[in-house]
Amino acid sequence: MLRRLALTAVVSLAALSAAVPAATATAGPLPLLPLLPLPVLQGEDGGTHLTVVVSGSGDRAADGSYELECEPVSGSHPAAQQACDRLGQLPDESTDPFTPVSRDAMCTQQYGGPATARVTGSWRGRSIDATFDRSNGCEIGRWNSLRPVLPNVR
Repeated sequence: MLRRLALTAVVSLAALSAAVPAATATAGPLPLLPLLPLPVLQGEDGGTHLTVVVSGSGDRAADGSYELECEPVSGSHPAAQQACDRLGQLPDESTDPFTPVSRDAMCTQQYGGPATARVTGSWRGRSIDATFDRSNGCEIGRWNSLRPVLPNVR
């Protein structure tokens, strides 16, 4: 039984590997498009200006739309100084919390609740448009890495 399962997996992988190049070969090469510079939304001076929209956190005080500006710290974010401090620590860490979780990532199948967030604007002059949820272990970890920019949820 185990041998048959392994053989089926190998044959399936071989068939899929052959199908992808064949499908792209009939379509022909893709046209080259000119590279355009990415727009800087706000904070063209390299500063940080973010809009954080949170919903479904289970805490009515945490849900809503907040503005966060760093250098100098201002905006309607309820923990603006702590959030800016956290954002200031991120360049020294090895992962980018604004990058989505890879589709190939192996994540624990735990559910962290219905909370969602969207962060847009600029961070150190870089355009940001990122969404967050707590649908599995990877997403929960990504959310938690941005606390207190994103609220602590249950």
